[in-house]
Amino acid sequence: MKKFKKFYIETTSICNLSCSFCPPTLRAKGFIQVEDFKKTLDQIKPHTDYIYFHVKGEPMLHPKMDELLDISHEKGFKVNITSNGTLITKNKHKLLNKPALRQINFSLHSFDGHAGSTNKEGYLAEILDFVKEAVATSNIIISFRLWNLDMDNETNQQKNKNRELLSMIEKAFNLDYKIEEKFIPGTGVKIADRIYLNQDPEFKWPDLKEPEDDGKGFCHALRNQAGILIDGTVIPCCLDGEGVINLGNIHETHFSDIIENERSTKLYEGFSRREAVEELCRKCGYRQRFG
Repeated sequence: MKKFKKFYIETTSICNLSCSFCPPTLRAKGFIQVEDFKKTLDQIKPHTDYIYFHVKGEPMLHPKMDELLDISHEKGFKVNITSNGTLITKNKHKLLNKPALRQINFSLHSFDGHAGSTNKEGYLAEILDFVKEAVATSNIIISFRLWNLDMDNETNQQKNKNRELLSMIEKAFNLDYKIEEKFIPGTGVKIADRIYLNQDPEFKWPDLKEPEDDGKGFCHALRNQAGILIDGTVIPCCLDGEGVINLGNIHETHFSDIIENERSTKLYEGFSRREAVEELCRKCGYRQRFG
């Protein structure tokens, strides 16, 4: 029985922002229905203990976020949410005091990534207010993300913009050091108890239109992660935002059977040989990180 460290469940394909680093999905817009969510959890229960509300879309838009968290707790799952943070105050009452909620990742790079963003200070202030309350009243882990660096340009404009956010965080937590001084690529900086900040190069979604490489390399797809889109489509990893590698649909075939089918097996065995057998995988730069 395959067990996954991370299991991505797309709760909505709709987002309230239009970020330069995140192409809008061409799939149907919608929200996962409560009954479909229950069905999903029942099918994946033998395979994971940790679920992530994330693929495309902004999870905080789901009108029944609190109910999804309650169901997750009832069925024995711990939940991690990745959000742009713009709706945190509106959703605070749906998140606090939810025992299933393990971690929230705030993609702070969304502010500069969205052309229409205004009032950076106000944006971050609302997130920081929530974070302080959440950490004081629960065991929630917080991860601030700035995944927008250009590692080849140490003086780029984006770093200057990031400094604005970093200085606000330093002030909010009375840090006696500059976060940038502690930053090591690929690792996080501990800001306070259960509060971390991670900086990384800008994330690029794989695309079939991109050039193909030699296909060599390794990936954790179907090894320590898998995912399900709002329509029930099973994908091998969180990077397949369009469901290009459609392994099957849980509304037609049980998840346990899908991940053992021919296409899933070929993908898994391919990466065991450090070989990408799927076209999208051969056009995914993220694979290069694992050698």
